[in-house]
Amino acid sequence: MKKIEASTLEAAYAEASKIFGCSISELQCEVLQHPSSGILGFMKKNAIIIATCKKVIKSTPKEEVTVVTPTEVQSVASEIIATVKEEVDKTTQSKKEVKAHNKISEEKDVVLDNFFESNKEEEYEEEHEEVSVEYSELALLIENQIKELLEKSCFDIDVVEVDVIDNTALIFIDGEDAALLIGKEGYRYNALSYMLFNWLYAKYELFIKLEIAEFLTTQQEMIRSYIQPIIEKVETQGKGKTRFLDGILVQIALEQLRERFPNKYVAVKTGHEGKKFVVVNEFNNTSKRQH
Repeated sequence: MKKIEASTLEAAYAEASKIFGCSISELQCEVLQHPSSGILGFMKKNAIIIATCKKVIKSTPKEEVTVVTPTEVQSVASEIIATVKEEVDKTTQSKKEVKAHNKISEEKDVVLDNFFESNKEEEYEEEHEEVSVEYSELALLIENQIKELLEKSCFDIDVVEVDVIDNTALIFIDGEDAALLIGKEGYRYNALSYMLFNWLYAKYELFIKLEIAEFLTTQQEMIRSYIQPIIEKVETQGKGKTRFLDGILVQIALEQLRERFPNKYVAVKTGHEGKKFVVVNEFNNTSKRQH
């Protein structure tokens, strides 16, 4: 799999054919950017494709190497994560085994108790420092694993930062190909979010907030503007709902509406064809009508 840029699609296909040593008919290509001549030479864009060769490349008479196609990227990424997790487990398990059995339950209880009680401030500070250290180590571990994952992809990503706060992994990714990693209408962003959440929640019981470039911030601002009429309707009529929303937009709308209406019932519902939307209503609405 290789990303190729040229002035025209024909030139990009020809370059891919030359690189893989096969005919153009044997190529499998995904067009990331169509060429554009611009206006009077300005804003000109080259063609960008991701190409693979569909034929099997024989390295020796006894073994064959098959090029991974773009449709297999998600399954390959999952295998990479599983491999990384196994390797990390082997290196860290022996160090944490004894400490985990004796202290994890106690530390969780102390942190929760001190969070709600103000008469043990010194003990809470000590325990909080220990948790902060563990969170820092965990953040570094996750950061290195994500870097290793992205190095296996065809995207040029040079910034990966992870911070763990309040059982949530805050993940920031950026680089030259950040827009390509987001994908059209955020479909790659959604796929990566689901994959990272399934991994981190199953392994560390962590929720995630994924920011690629400024995509998440932009989506939050867009939803904040979109739900303003819904907020006004709820304030006047007591209830309201959003239109059908895709991917991360459902979660963003849910969080913002719950923050705005903490005393109301705010939940995600599924409509026809599996499409999702957020509703706002009163708690125990049925019982209230009976009175």
